[in-house]
Amino acid sequence: MTHHTKTLSGVAVAGAFAAALGLATTTAPAVAEDQEKCFGVAKAGANDCAAGAGTTCAGSSTVDYQGNAWKLVPKGTCTTMELPGGRKGSLTALDRDNPPA
Repeated sequence: MTHHTKTLSGVAVAGAFAAALGLATTTAPAVAEDQEKCFGVAKAGANDCAAGAGTTCAGSSTVDYQGNAWKLVPKGTCTTMELPGGRKGSLTALDRDNPPA
């Protein structure tokens, strides 16, 4: 393999990597615009990420509908979700159904 061929291979790899990064950054904001964090709607172990006492990251909530654990839901649906016991989702953390600290 000549120096010229090695350089072209390196450029091709770098270009493919840059293109992949570009795709990742263009799709993430589109998802974020269509979704919102909704507190108090996740089943135990089904939250999306860190929330508060009793959680560290995705899947770490320990109580169904834990008030300080959030899940991404379609934008505009959080506060209209009907959950057992008359609970509703919230755009901010709730003090209900949280495990003991």
